Amino acid sequence: MTIIEQLASAIDHTILKPDATTSMIETVCNEAIAYGFASVCINPCFVDFVSTLLKGTNVKVCTVIGFPLGATTTRIKVLEASNAITNGAEELDIVLSIGSLVSGEISAVVDDLSTILSVAAVKKVTTKVIIETCLLNHSQKLAACAIITEVGADFIKTSTGFSTGGATIDDIELLRANIGAKTKVKASGGIRDAEFALKLLKAGADRIGTSSGVKMIEELKVSYQI
Repeated sequence: MTIIEQLASAIDHTILKPDATTSMIETVCNEAIAYGFASVCINPCFVDFVSTLLKGTNVKVCTVIGFPLGATTTRIKVLEASNAITNGAEELDIVLSIGSLVSGEISAVVDDLSTILSVAAVKKVTTKVIIETCLLNHSQKLAACAIITEVGADFIKTSTGFSTGGATIDDIELLRANIGAKTKVKASGGIRDAEFALKLLKAGADRIGTSSGVKMIEELKVSYQI
């Protein structure tokens, strides 16, 4: 696998902006197919539309749950997840209850995630838990790793991209060193160039969430004169 293929296959091509139109969503889907990205990540209202556009391709349909604050109730997150799966979602990026984690209410966070993940498990849908690293101190990040290992999510994810910061090399290294061996790491938030994305992969990230995927691949093509 070439370095371009390596990066492309790790990218969740993301469009979560509030003013995204169906035309913009369609463009993102066509880009994901053309460049061989891992998934297209969209808000839940577009899941049905995107699942139709991506049907028969290798690009997964990804959506967000409890986004961007993680502050809705478990019942609402479960309904949101169930509806997204019914509409064709193959991957769910779920925002952890950040306030509960910061408050030290570990059992509440575990119960919340376990309930949501049980819905995804029935349909074997990939789950990524967003912990919003920029809002957590070191011990809280370690607690998040322990929680996500316990509940068995497929990925731990750094950021929503809607808070005060995004992915860092240090955070990726920290998460990779402290998450369960079976759990993958997704870097997201503020990833806008190929050099940084490749450094994140080297640090231990398995997926890259970004709206700059096309720009990154084109940068690499220029670098490698392809």
